[in-house]
Amino acid sequence: MDEVDLDELDRFIVFALQRDARHTSASEIAEEADVSPSTVRKHIAKLEEMEIISGYHVDVDYERAGYQLQTLIVCTADIPEREELAQRARDIDGVVAVREVMTGAENVHVEVVGRDGDDLSRIGRELDAIGLHVEDEDLIRNEYFTPFDGFAASASTEE
Repeated sequence: MDEVDLDELDRFIVFALQRDARHTSASEIAEEADVSPSTVRKHIAKLEEMEIISGYHVDVDYERAGYQLQTLIVCTADIPEREELAQRARDIDGVVAVREVMTGAENVHVEVVGRDGDDLSRIGRELDAIGLHVEDEDLIRNEYFTPFDGFAASASTEE
């Protein structure tokens, strides 16, 4: 996929959405960037069309929702199969995120949630059955997100 040059307003919009996409309206971004809300909406549509922005995600407190175990399962996949296996892992009940890592071993990280050890054991067996070799399992205590500061350019732009 070709790299896209983002202008200052594009970068500012991405940064603002990373800060809080759910509670940030086009009007609020426009006011902060000193442009019209329609300009912001057009830029957002363009960013989505170019697949710079591909979704809006909800942060879930799994423990409060009754899923006591949030775990990172570190797996290894043969390099030629890594992408396909990572995609297949997403279909397993309890898997909430999958990351491909650019290493030879421990190159697929699977985040899962479950109510108990039986859930985690089942997920591990299913990962193994599709061809991922489980290397390690780590309970996740907390996870913190922050917007990428490379998008935090000056907000002052012109239409």
